[in-house]
Amino acid sequence: MAKTPKIIPIETVMTDGPQHVAIIMDGNGRWAQARGRPRLFGHHAGAKRVREVVEACPDLGVKYLTIFAFSTENWKRTQTEVAGLMSLFRLYIAKETRALAKHGTRVRFIGDRMRLDRKLIDLMDNLEKETAKNDRVHLTIALNYGGRDEVARATRRLAQDVADGKLQPDNVDEETLPRYLDTHVLPDPDLVIRTSGEARISGFLLWQSAYSEYEFIDTLWPDFTAEELGELVVNFRTRDRRFGAVAE
Repeated sequence: MAKTPKIIPIETVMTDGPQHVAIIMDGNGRWAQARGRPRLFGHHAGAKRVREVVEACPDLGVKYLTIFAFSTENWKRTQTEVAGLMSLFRLYIAKETRALAKHGTRVRFIGDRMRLDRKLIDLMDNLEKETAKNDRVHLTIALNYGGRDEVARATRRLAQDVADGKLQPDNVDEETLPRYLDTHVLPDPDLVIRTSGEARISGFLLWQSAYSEYEFIDTLWPDFTAEELGELVVNFRTRDRRFGAVAE
């Protein structure tokens, strides 16, 4: 029987806890290989873990959760693994739409959809539509996403608006570009977590995470629990976030 996750009482995390948590879900392949199974077995196990984490967010005071599902660089993996991941995404979305809607979760996708197949895009569009009125948790799934790619696409849109006379060059500042990013309707992440022991960000939310707090943990994603998320949320409260200022 699975261990019931220990949830940290909401009153201990609501006041100063992170409103937006972003997670680089790493370690699925290594988790599977350690068990003598193919890498896709780990990806399926990791997909099941997402529901537990999403459902834990309200009790932890986390309003926004963004997860890194597939990067623009992941196309370099074997054709078998990529095809398996795309099949898993289609299966996950079709299977989880009702549960996410029932849980009050609003789902958004960020990333470049142009390279994805039509069936997957239709499922993504439908999930966004079916959950559009929900507000309990805002789940953002980064799919075919890369931070540099996002900034490049945003810059092209900004440049086009300048060319069309909709925006004056002198009015472009650091507050302008975020309005063109995929995440323009979301607050910047307060806390970014990477599982699996790797200490790099892999292009995840490059612009948005300029002042995020980071946690690099050894846990492989399929082993990550709501309890561990709660511990990281509580630890976040001990951070001294000065945003470039000097502590008084």
